[in-house]
Amino acid sequence: MADLDLIIFDCDGTLIDSEFLAAQIESEQLRQAGFDIPVEEFAERFAGMTTKNIMMEVERQENIPLQATLLEETHDILNRRIPAEAIAIEGAADALKKITTQMCVCSNSPESRLEMMLTKNQLIGYFGDRIYSSRNVGEKRPKPHPDVFLYAIDVLDAEPDYTIVIEDSESGVKAARAAGARVIGFTGASHSYPSHSDKLIDAGAETVINRMSDLPQMIEVLAEWTELK
Repeated sequence: MADLDLIIFDCDGTLIDSEFLAAQIESEQLRQAGFDIPVEEFAERFAGMTTKNIMMEVERQENIPLQATLLEETHDILNRRIPAEAIAIEGAADALKKITTQMCVCSNSPESRLEMMLTKNQLIGYFGDRIYSSRNVGEKRPKPHPDVFLYAIDVLDAEPDYTIVIEDSESGVKAARAAGARVIGFTGASHSYPSHSDKLIDAGAETVINRMSDLPQMIEVLAEWTELK
């Protein structure tokens, strides 16, 4: 890829089709605690947020007190089921094979879960040890804070203007833009919804794709725009 330093991938909903499964698990846990919401609405409303922040929002917005043990119980279920059940986004491996710029993963998910998902779906070899969780870097603040992106850009010796992030959530797009990176939105996972593309553009994505097979060419196009600056 010409004149680019780094391609950063989110994982859940971008490389691995795990967001809808996570929404099913989290919404069921919250339903049992008194917050009943359709899983489709849950997936749209809380896309890209950590489980802890979702529960804090439910407590604040819905005035529903949640047991302190609910977060740990939900994490245990997520860590058990998602690596076992989630599958790679269609075309992800083929797209990764065509990208020659260095790549990494930046996610809100725990590093252990990321490694398990990527290993199971035979994608980890494209990233090696360049897998970063917001829980482990900087001030350990999740997206929409830019910490995890800033960390990757720094340790991989990249310039933000020459970094492209692939993201499926508004919070992820906002975090990438706050880090100074450019963003391609992705809407090809099972949790996508009718206004998904518009929301990613409004959050700061330069363009949006819904097929991973289109990614290598789109990166080339954005690289050419960089050359013209």
